[in-house]
Amino acid sequence: MPISAAQRAALLAATTVLLAAGCSDGGDQAADPVTPSGSATGLSALTSQKLAWAPCPPPSAAEGGGPAPSPLPGGATWECSFLQVPLDWAEPEGETIELALIRAKARDSARRIGSLVFNFGGPGGSGVTALPGFATDYESLRSRYDLVSFDPRGVGRSDPVECATDKELDAYYALDFTPDDTAEERTLSDAQKRYARGCERDAGAALPHVGTENAARDMDLMRQVLGDDKLHYFGISYGTELGGVYAHMFPKNVGRAVFDAVVDPDAGVEDGALGQARGFQLALDNFAQDCVDRGDACALPGSSVSEIEAGITDLLAQLDKKPIPGIGDRKLTQTQATNGIAQALYSKEFWPYLEQGLDAADGGDGALLLSLSDAMNGRSQDGSYSNIQAANAAINCVDFKERYTLGQAKERLGQFREASPVFGDFMGWSLASCSQWPVPGLWEHPDVSAPGAAPILVVGNTGDPATPYEGARSMVNALGKGVGVEVTYEGEGHGAYNGGSKCVKKTVDDYLLAGKVPASGTVCK
Repeated sequence: MPISAAQRAALLAATTVLLAAGCSDGGDQAADPVTPSGSATGLSALTSQKLAWAPCPPPSAAEGGGPAPSPLPGGATWECSFLQVPLDWAEPEGETIELALIRAKARDSARRIGSLVFNFGGPGGSGVTALPGFATDYESLRSRYDLVSFDPRGVGRSDPVECATDKELDAYYALDFTPDDTAEERTLSDAQKRYARGCERDAGAALPHVGTENAARDMDLMRQVLGDDKLHYFGISYGTELGGVYAHMFPKNVGRAVFDAVVDPDAGVEDGALGQARGFQLALDNFAQDCVDRGDACALPGSSVSEIEAGITDLLAQLDKKPIPGIGDRKLTQTQATNGIAQALYSKEFWPYLEQGLDAADGGDGALLLSLSDAMNGRSQDGSYSNIQAANAAINCVDFKERYTLGQAKERLGQFREASPVFGDFMGWSLASCSQWPVPGLWEHPDVSAPGAAPILVVGNTGDPATPYEGARSMVNALGKGVGVEVTYEGEGHGAYNGGSKCVKKTVDDYLLAGKVPASGTVCK
């Protein structure tokens, strides 16, 4: 059966997008968020702006829709506002855009440390909708922090990039993204070109400015307007990359910061995609082993991991030839099934849905896997789409220099299939996702070195499918000696703080609330 609205919301909140982004090479700027050529007059007007906080409206369609956020424990209400930022940070006196912000005030105002700014990843995820969704998980932190999040430029309510109509997106996501012949390759290439041109028509002059460097500058302006001397920060998934860029650009402004579900800053497009193929394969192996361990209680056929996964690859091969009924008049395709499988691997909590979905699809009912795929793509049950995937494409493609053609992606399929029999083709062909993009990219991979920054907790999860564990060690090394503090969580799912480990939660809370820095190399279970 299809997942409920509440389950869908939880899945959307957990989502990051499969192709990770890179980071920037910025200057060692301590307090000025613009380039040296920026106007002092323009900067002064921006930093002196006053935020008009008001009760939060329901999320916009681009943010994913739904009701306005519910009150917090004790009856506290969420407040929303807009921050004015330059469209182009090189011209701070020029055109501005609005960034949507949300906050919940600290419970203990007398012991308030400051604002704790969250970015939940993507890129492309709406922080304005995600923070209330996770509010109970961070209630301990609200004791001394105002909890703050935002929709980065190009995302949600912040001048969103939108590339196609809802009907066009239904058709686009039903395409075969793992072409088997020249005709299918041409169909995919033409569709990617139309999608990119749609983004260009919608975003216009803003499209070159939606990248991670500008988001980092926006956060430093946000810090100043919020009245904080330092940026206290909690970054998750892509949010760790954004945090790394910020630390590199503004090391002296880093306060207490935590990176959870860590993107590997040394990985470019190809290495990042390969890492994710291996990560999702590892998570699938763990899911299949759990199924084996439960014996007859598991609905999937097979008495070993390899037998269970062979059944999954057979199902995907059958869907490639003939999609099956899904929801309404929409069918479940091979691409959507792969998306749905990946979505359910973000959290062990969703493994039962994966088991049910695979079992149902084997019997000809694709509704549950299609619901999971819809959650990945930001599709609501009313048929409307958030702009998470459009923003993801726009940010990734302006960040990364690499432009792989479909032919170049095809040449690399062997190593991707070796990394993952289930996800290899999907991730390999994804290398070409920016091939038709109208705006050039900026870098190959991030420089997140941050000499002089305060300690940053870098929390890696050994079973993370989307940001493999190895990325945490790379981030620690890249941040530099005395900055990155490595913490390991031996668990499953994407991220650690919300993974149920009391050790992880206490370690992070002790640092953010009391400034207690753990020993680098701390291991939690």
